[in-house]
Amino acid sequence: MHTSSDLTAEIAEQIRQANATGLALEILGNATKRFYGRETCGEPLRMTEHRGIVNYEPSELVLTARSGTPLTELTARLAEHDQMLAFEPPCFAGEATLGGAIAAGLAGPRRPFAGSVRDMVLGVRIVNGRGQVLQFGGQVMKNVAGYDLSRLMVGALGTLGVILEVSLKLLPVPQNEQTLTVDEPVARIYELTEQWLRAGVPVSAVAHDGARLYVRLSGAASAVAFGRRRIGGQDFGSAERFWRELRDHRLAFFTCRGEESLWRIVLPAAASPPDLPGAWINDWAGRQIWLRTDTDPTRIRREAQRLGGHATHFRGGDRSADVFQPLDAPLLGLHQRLKQAFDPTGILNPGRLYAPL
Repeated sequence: MHTSSDLTAEIAEQIRQANATGLALEILGNATKRFYGRETCGEPLRMTEHRGIVNYEPSELVLTARSGTPLTELTARLAEHDQMLAFEPPCFAGEATLGGAIAAGLAGPRRPFAGSVRDMVLGVRIVNGRGQVLQFGGQVMKNVAGYDLSRLMVGALGTLGVILEVSLKLLPVPQNEQTLTVDEPVARIYELTEQWLRAGVPVSAVAHDGARLYVRLSGAASAVAFGRRRIGGQDFGSAERFWRELRDHRLAFFTCRGEESLWRIVLPAAASPPDLPGAWINDWAGRQIWLRTDTDPTRIRREAQRLGGHATHFRGGDRSADVFQPLDAPLLGLHQRLKQAFDPTGILNPGRLYAPL
């Protein structure tokens, strides 16, 4: 049986050999997010055996685990102590790993109210493109010294390094949760959410499916009861399933038809809804829109940019073209310098984010 140190040595050696020959590597956990980003190719570098919890301190609300650890395994262990991953990472097919969650940087409905993936990362241990094992950050919340390079790994899709371990802040599971449905138009989603938050309502998720507004309340029984009185509406009996299926894209909405693609549009607070045809679900109290459409990608990106946001071609369409919002020259240059520093021969998931990376 391989130990963790043996697996780390094998991973580092595979990268060193690839670095010497210029062979591209495709970093894979359970491939639940292989659809995400641009097409990449290379010899598989599989991380599923590199799994397990390294350190867990329930009293400190911190955890360190290896990247190949399934999220379901982590969730079950945390539930024993009434704790959770605050950013509600999507599991998609159900076998998502911790490393994939960090590399993709995707968060679920709780994100605007509890924090993003990046907010919860305390430290990481990686192997860079030279085959060197590096550690950034720490395993406690008090460690704030130096540049916070650990958070660069969030959303980098493995282009800067192979994640070995991640240390995360946790949150307690809310004592009570209830979801209400309200007959309000989507145009009021941000305004209403702000009113509820200013009044002290314990909002933990807000979404709109075009017909109804869904509001999740989380906290002490008295706080949830106060929120229920303040908001009104109807109790939604299938709430847990709804939020899980929204998070994991298992609602019927997420099935594309014909030439449709799925787009993720992220907007600033209080931005107007984008003027685009198609079917949509509005999440994050109006700041994240899932759009199912066959509209031209250029039009979608221009509209997102006009509103001060950005658009990602999440599923479908041409995966050899731009998937993420194109970068201007200075920002692209910064990305290229980071890639050069971490992966000088460009062997780690080449082109997954942008063609020049």
